[in-house]
Amino acid sequence: MEFVYPILIFVVMGIVFGVLLVVISKVFAVETDERAVKITEALPGANCGACGYAGCADYADAIVNKGAPMNACLPGGANAAAAIGG
Repeated sequence: MEFVYPILIFVVMGIVFGVLLVVISKVFAVETDERAVKITEALPGANCGACGYAGCADYADAIVNKGAPMNACLPGGANAAAAIGG
């Protein structure tokens, strides 16, 4: 009988912490623009910085939010520009 209470305490703590994690993940959720995600998928993923941005995700965000040119990706070339524009 003496081992039941520690088990119950850990079960209750697990449930409480699980609920807290769910609530905190909903409160602090970061929303992403689906257009930027699709553009990032169309890029080659080299993260080389040849476009003048830190990586492909930063470049995709700049296209969506700052009006960056769609043909700045050197590794992707015309194929990436066509995929982004289409």
